[in-house]
Amino acid sequence: MAGCCHDEPCSAETGDKGLNSPAWRRALWIALAVNGIMFAGEIVAGLAVGSASLQADALDFMADTGTYAISLGVAGLGLAWRARAALVKGTGLLALGFWVVGSTIWHAGAGTLPRADVMGVVGIAALLANAGVALMLFRFRSGDSNMRSVWICSRNDVIGNLAVLAAAAGVFGTGTGWPDLVVAAIMASLSISGGWQIVRQARGELRAQAPYPA
Repeated sequence: MAGCCHDEPCSAETGDKGLNSPAWRRALWIALAVNGIMFAGEIVAGLAVGSASLQADALDFMADTGTYAISLGVAGLGLAWRARAALVKGTGLLALGFWVVGSTIWHAGAGTLPRADVMGVVGIAALLANAGVALMLFRFRSGDSNMRSVWICSRNDVIGNLAVLAAAAGVFGTGTGWPDLVVAAIMASLSISGGWQIVRQARGELRAQAPYPA
């Protein structure tokens, strides 16, 4: 059945009946608001202190805001439309990952030394925000590529926030910017990996929906 989980039975939230449910839409609206607010705060902080990992995390918040907006737009539509939306989101994650790679290389060449204290405070705030969103979206993790893309974004955000905190501790302990750059590179790899997972599943769903040749 279209929209069912591949490895688990369909539920009210992850099957077709839950694709436009009030619970799903409410979760997306909350996630969209949280990510939009955190993007604004984190990009300002990242630029102010010259932290590549904070800037990467802020851009991830921005990408997620777009992800949730797209998911709201296609909620309740057919599987083909949801798969196309997921394909757009996955491609966006890939682009974000490669952009972060370039930004990290630039910061490495510039020898930037970010402020560890600001990184720590902002990282904790971002972790609390993303952990709350991830817990809220956990029950939707096994749906179609569109639902799965939302869960992957939320999961990666929590991992990225923990990495930012580790980078802040590393910068404070070593007095160099390399921990910040290493974490930014890790976050780029998460974005690229997550984007590829989403694109691969979305393409599979689109192939399954394509009409057989005469």
